[in-house]
Amino acid sequence: MKFDPESIKKQAEEDFDRAWNETASYVKFPILNERYPQVSLRYGKPHPVYDTISKLREAYLRLGFEEMMNPLIVDETEVHKQFGPEALAVLDRCFYLAGLPRPNVGISDERIAKIKEMLGDVGDEGIAIIREELHAYKKGTIEGDDLVSEMSGKLGLSDSLIAEMIEEIFPEFKELTPVAATKTLRSHMTSGWFISLSEMIGRREPPFHLFSIDRCFRREQQEDASRLMTYYSASCVIMDEDVTVDYGKAVSEGLLSQFGFEKFLFRPDEKRSKYYTPETQIEVFAYHPKLVGSNTKYSDGWIEIATFGIYSPLALSKYNIPYPVMNLGLGVERLAMILFEATDLRGMSYPQIAQYSEWELSDSDLAKMISIAEIPKTEEGKEIFKSIVREAELHASEPSPCEFAAWEGELMGKKVKVSVVEPEEETKLCGPAAFNEVVAYNNDILGLPDTKKWKKAFENHSARTGIKFIDALASKAAREIEKAVENGLTETETRARIVKTPAEINIALNPLAQRFITGKKKKIDIRGPVFTTIRAEIE
Repeated sequence: MKFDPESIKKQAEEDFDRAWNETASYVKFPILNERYPQVSLRYGKPHPVYDTISKLREAYLRLGFEEMMNPLIVDETEVHKQFGPEALAVLDRCFYLAGLPRPNVGISDERIAKIKEMLGDVGDEGIAIIREELHAYKKGTIEGDDLVSEMSGKLGLSDSLIAEMIEEIFPEFKELTPVAATKTLRSHMTSGWFISLSEMIGRREPPFHLFSIDRCFRREQQEDASRLMTYYSASCVIMDEDVTVDYGKAVSEGLLSQFGFEKFLFRPDEKRSKYYTPETQIEVFAYHPKLVGSNTKYSDGWIEIATFGIYSPLALSKYNIPYPVMNLGLGVERLAMILFEATDLRGMSYPQIAQYSEWELSDSDLAKMISIAEIPKTEEGKEIFKSIVREAELHASEPSPCEFAAWEGELMGKKVKVSVVEPEEETKLCGPAAFNEVVAYNNDILGLPDTKKWKKAFENHSARTGIKFIDALASKAAREIEKAVENGLTETETRARIVKTPAEINIALNPLAQRFITGKKKKIDIRGPVFTTIRAEIE
């Protein structure tokens, strides 16, 4: 079996580019957003594990493998057939399935009296219905999740009343404890492969080139940074008359070279599982440049990434499989950790769970959580806002006392004049902090002047909110003018002096941002001398 890693890698890149272009040609979010304005659509973000599964599927398909779904629930007898003397050790790590037994519930005269007291006089016919339904449940003709609705429908009573009756009068249901069956959740993909291959051999002629990427479950003593109780196995088998260990080496290189691995070492696996033929169980070590210098035990670039072997003829014979079978498997999460440069399996798999991962927000994320609190509602109010900002910018340094007309017109049927003023002497129209902009910098939220001192803070445009103190103040003033007109007032004055908090200048922070900054012991520093006043006269 021959694979050319370079041609496979090139094909993978071409396939990705084609898929991306095809996707971009029909995913037209602006049109959808226009059609459904209440829905905000954007490109999503894949989970590292599922993203790796997607890439592994494509990699296997490029190698000519056919995708299969193997049985997930496996009886313990199958494990004994496959693993022989090792079966007990394997089963010790398996999760057994259990179910609640269905009780044989009787209805005594005492219970009948309680039922009638709770449900009303349902009569002998109603008692007969309850008895029949409980008997049907015991026999399995009614499922547990249908019992209440079936009974309530026939009695003409509410589901909640029937549920309360069952809970109060039939304690047998509450006292049930699970009883284990002989069924287990698959701990190795091998358990499924033996079953699948034994069924296929009677329907199709080999060779078979099959792969499956799915969950396995292992009852670990504890979960840690490198071990979870449920994981994804990316497994394949090749069944053919001439299968040898070289097939495992060829598949390893052909598969892993598509993920940037450059060199490979093959070493005998000391674990020597009984379902593999002796001397054929091989560990695959691969070199990846991303690992070099990393803060892991694989900083030399080499990692054990997969295992393959030839299934034991003895185990195969128990399933009437007459051909040799090569099996290769690798843990999806381990590959994902390399590709996404993760150091903790739990944090990569469950980043939303606080105990497993640090909560991280970028400065760009924080900037999106900052907004102006009060904004004008009318078109005239929006014009007033823009006019105030424009006049403040034009005359910010004018010596006071001074007054500049910003807007004059009709608002909700009233004549309104708006001015930016500074009544005090020997100062300026606007204070030195009036044009500070709110930015996120090193996870701090700051109100800063755009000066050489803060050049780095302004370099990341996506972390700039574009909100200046004067913008927030002008927006508040415009909204207060609207409210004044609505309430029949004749004048308003909106003023900011020395600002000490975001709320004082009409800036709102999403509670998530506040919680994040508090938890990280970062700071919110939006303050400074604004000294700007906006007045409105209403006729």
